[in-house]
Amino acid sequence: MTLKAKVKTSGLLAGVLAVPFLLAPMLTNASVPATAKVNTTKLKVDDKFVYVGQLHSATGTMAISETGSIQAERLAIEQINKQGGILGRQIKIIQEDGASDWPTFAEKARKLSEKDRVAAIFGCWTSASRKAVLPIIERNNSLLYYPTFYEGLEQSKNVIYTGQEATQQVLEALNWLSSVKKAKTFYLIGSDYIWPRTTMKIARTHIEKVLKGKVVGEEYYPLGHTQFGSLINKTKLKKPDAIFAAVVGGSNVSFYKQMKAAGVTGDKQTLLTLSVTEDELLGIGGENMKGFYSSMKYFQSLNNPNNQAFVKAFKAKYGPKAVIGDVTQAAYLGPWLWKAAVEKAGSFDVAKVTAASKGLEMKTAPEGYVKIDPNHHLWSKSRIAEVQTNGQFKVVYESKGLIKPNPFPKGY
Repeated sequence: MTLKAKVKTSGLLAGVLAVPFLLAPMLTNASVPATAKVNTTKLKVDDKFVYVGQLHSATGTMAISETGSIQAERLAIEQINKQGGILGRQIKIIQEDGASDWPTFAEKARKLSEKDRVAAIFGCWTSASRKAVLPIIERNNSLLYYPTFYEGLEQSKNVIYTGQEATQQVLEALNWLSSVKKAKTFYLIGSDYIWPRTTMKIARTHIEKVLKGKVVGEEYYPLGHTQFGSLINKTKLKKPDAIFAAVVGGSNVSFYKQMKAAGVTGDKQTLLTLSVTEDELLGIGGENMKGFYSSMKYFQSLNNPNNQAFVKAFKAKYGPKAVIGDVTQAAYLGPWLWKAAVEKAGSFDVAKVTAASKGLEMKTAPEGYVKIDPNHHLWSKSRIAEVQTNGQFKVVYESKGLIKPNPFPKGY
């Protein structure tokens, strides 16, 4: 993967800006900067290694979604190490399991930040886990790369958000449902925690005030919930033009299988999800969601050379049946964006790295060209795709250009 800053790129990246995964020249011992120069804040960095944290749910209901992030970050770090690492140092990973439990995420973040003193943390998935981790990251001036699409309404000097925020995902999806599917009535469904509730609050405002539509139902269910019969009956009774869904984790398997069993299928009901990627679809089964839609910035089926190289490398490492979802790809961007910022700054110090991150461009991201806005979110495209029986997605809509991230949209 290749990156480019708006300023002159480092020597390590020189000559590889046009070709993904091409190995860059190794730094010689004489050219490796001294540890005292690149680490002035007592991070876990020595003459040979720099240590980073990986904090995702490897167990629990969210593991179905977060396993891909773990794999993608490890692939990126492996590739970076093969290129010679960062500032002449190999990256070592200290992995912790958030176990789909928000207090556990906070506990593990404290360990990584205060005890291990890692140079960066790649992690979290749900907004609840991020909110649990955020005060610890900020208090210790640590650095988190967060890969998940989320509700916005947040900006931190200690977080780089590599997924979409609401204006890039939610509002674009609702506009598409209104203009293309002619939806006027909506049924909002989500898991019961911060992201779905805040997202649906934004969605309701947009539906009622901008689209002049109507919300005919709104339901939330605990994480791990598996009995959706009552909800399905309510949606069948209300007959909404569109179901707008933000069910997360393992609950998706039960939800969509029960929807199909009840006869709620893509040929009869328009449904758009904000939370099902190829990772979840692997457990759900494409046949159980065929004809429904998903709003993401990335799909594995994207046909461009950058993505083809990424998919090939991912499958070579994790097997031919491995799939890649939106958050998996966004997680993959994290280590590469960190590498570019560190080398631009010439330091692992967090304040210097975040300052160097502003304006960084990534021209060979699997999703296409992206760049980091001063608000620490990425400019990226919005896409909507239809679920196929084989567990992949067919893109049916793509924004004309990159959408500027706006985590604090006026009026929402």
